[in-house]
Amino acid sequence: MKTAILFGSSGLVGQNLLNQLIKDSNYSKIKIFVRSIPDISNPKVEIIKIDFQNLEKSQNLIIGDECFFCIGTTKKNSADKNEYRRIELDLPKKIAQISKSNDIKSFIYVSSGFADPKNSGDYLKFKGLVEEEIKSLNFEKIGILRPSFLLGNRKENRVGEKIGIFIFKLLSPLFVGPFKKMKPIHSEIVAKAMIQIANEDIQQIIFESNEISDLVG
Repeated sequence: MKTAILFGSSGLVGQNLLNQLIKDSNYSKIKIFVRSIPDISNPKVEIIKIDFQNLEKSQNLIIGDECFFCIGTTKKNSADKNEYRRIELDLPKKIAQISKSNDIKSFIYVSSGFADPKNSGDYLKFKGLVEEEIKSLNFEKIGILRPSFLLGNRKENRVGEKIGIFIFKLLSPLFVGPFKKMKPIHSEIVAKAMIQIANEDIQQIIFESNEISDLVG
């Protein structure tokens, strides 16, 4: 059985992913890396509190078979530009580099629809740059998921996002052809797809939102 490494276990996708990993017989251990200790008690879960500002101190703990990366933020939560860049760009790149150096076989990353390293906006540009970094590291298996608006129960109240999701739900029947990837997707489906990509012989690397749904079926 395998050891899964999970960054972002408290987020929308990460919570679903952790619950599914616990139930999955392919995994005997799930190592979650956190800033503060969560209220989780399960024999399969190893909670590791680390300093995300100084990852080198914990490099020897990032050991396992597969790394699942679900950390993300918003400019509202990270108003400081440098902090926003650190979380969205520097952190995932560093975790990917450490994972590769520690011989982790698979890296599964939650990106975003329309991620593009040449985009003028920081969010999509940073996601695109991380994607490029992950691909350049040549893991045995790479999964880059680009969900559209994520559905699910968030801990925080994102009013603007809720309005966007409501509008996109109304417009979903119109999203056909190349616009299918704009349909909102539930976070639970994204989590299921991440585990499926890690455990099945799937050659595809980048999965648009509609392809994530199709994969889970």
